[in-house]
Amino acid sequence: MATYTSLESLDLPSLADRYGLREPVAEPLKGGAANSSFRLDTPGGGRAYVLTALDNHDEAGARHLARITRAFADLGLPTAHVVANSDGEDITVLHGKPYLLKELIPGHVEEPLPDALLPAAGELLAQLHGFPAEALDLPVGTRRLNAAHRAAARAFDDRSFAAWLDEQLAEIGRHEADRQRPAVPIHGDLFADNLIVRPDGGLSVIDWETASVDDPLLDLGMAAVGLCQTPEGCLSPERFRLLLGGYDALRPLSAEDRAELPTEIVHAAVIIAFHRYHRHNVRFPDPERATYYQQMVTFAGTVQAR
Repeated sequence: MATYTSLESLDLPSLADRYGLREPVAEPLKGGAANSSFRLDTPGGGRAYVLTALDNHDEAGARHLARITRAFADLGLPTAHVVANSDGEDITVLHGKPYLLKELIPGHVEEPLPDALLPAAGELLAQLHGFPAEALDLPVGTRRLNAAHRAAARAFDDRSFAAWLDEQLAEIGRHEADRQRPAVPIHGDLFADNLIVRPDGGLSVIDWETASVDDPLLDLGMAAVGLCQTPEGCLSPERFRLLLGGYDALRPLSAEDRAELPTEIVHAAVIIAFHRYHRHNVRFPDPERATYYQQMVTFAGTVQAR
């Protein structure tokens, strides 16, 4: 299993001293497949924060994540604001582990995201895709499955799944070979648990670990997987229509782009299926989630069958 930071192991006094916080109270937050996060409240109902122990990052990766988070906030996207420590650094390394402190965004996560908020989620993606890539320190194409991923997949014990991945990626590659669409900044993981419903009814987006420069349709495909599934695990045409309505309001898609969307929805499902299998069956074996990847195989099939 993955090793995460527990509340009991958190050196809260030392961290509070580094950030100039007086006697904060910590409470674990749910979610986070790769890191451990805690809500910090200060006495007297003062400002609240989110402290993230970057359990699966080295210091360089943690600093890169902090820069990206700060850059999106500076560009005006509704997202978390990074809090520097007393040395003016965005990352605090304590006992060999990097920590990131952000201002708490008031609000809550709603899963599934209500239909009424799907247009706002689409608008957020359109706003993000409109930022100039050169203004951001983002890697290129890192949300995709690369050669190392594909080599790892060929060694999966589930041979039929490995063959499925290979077939799907080959087909996606054929579709993408003839396309010339400008790459843009993408989020790469717009699921409901990365959206905060604020008290004013608006949305804020968090978690920039999968942000990169890539095809905007791949990001819309990820959002379709993350926000537009039915309870039975199929794509909901109505929910996807609402998401696209918000997106089109700021960044209209061409007819050609719309025709390519099913391929990129499947592409997103393939990527997520790989990572679920690799995480729960190879990297951190978890019998309870060992078949979790199969949901994405079924989902992709429902999209292709439409």
